[in-house]
Amino acid sequence: MKKKLVVLSGAGISAESGIKTFRDSDGLWENYNVEDVASIDGWYRDPDLVTDFYNARRAELAKTSPNDAHKLVAALEPYYDVTVVTQNIDDLHERGGSTKIIHLHGEATKACSENGKRFVQAIGYRPIAHNEKAPDGARLRPFIVWFGEAVPMMDEAVKVVEQADILIIVGTSLNVYPAAGLLYYAPSQAQIYVIDPKDVQPISRNVTFIKEKATVGMKILFDELTK
Repeated sequence: MKKKLVVLSGAGISAESGIKTFRDSDGLWENYNVEDVASIDGWYRDPDLVTDFYNARRAELAKTSPNDAHKLVAALEPYYDVTVVTQNIDDLHERGGSTKIIHLHGEATKACSENGKRFVQAIGYRPIAHNEKAPDGARLRPFIVWFGEAVPMMDEAVKVVEQADILIIVGTSLNVYPAAGLLYYAPSQAQIYVIDPKDVQPISRNVTFIKEKATVGMKILFDELTK
């Protein structure tokens, strides 16, 4: 039986594909205040602005490709039972070849009703029109978990991490909760690796740090885990 390996990924793994992260620019994301485009309050204040913002992200994503870090995560599947738990809303893990992915914060390539996130539908990279309607007649919104909303996939992610033999944390500063707390659900005997070129906040677990960007760190760790 294969060992269970869980990858917890954040914005840093997709940054090398050209997707910008808001935490690297003083709380601005593509020159927008995060509160305006990534919070439920922002949606209620100006849904047209939020719709346009994610239409632009979707168009950007259509021109973006998975990098070696995404592909190396997928390349671990012949060796381990791999599940990716990602904070990212892009589809680069899917396109990189991973087959089991939990999106904590939603998916840019899907839309849903603003009435309780019902009627989820795949829309690919097309824009959502202003006042476009879901099947229930409510406005169609991006299928994103914004600040101020519950994280519905959190319970599933916890269950996966609780069974991990190996946990790889890549491209996340471990500052965004509740996702940052997933680390502490890993079994005491689990091997934990943290890949990040920057200093990560202190962790009260026995972890191995690989202070490299995602592509380099994943290559180092892939070689170690498959030798």
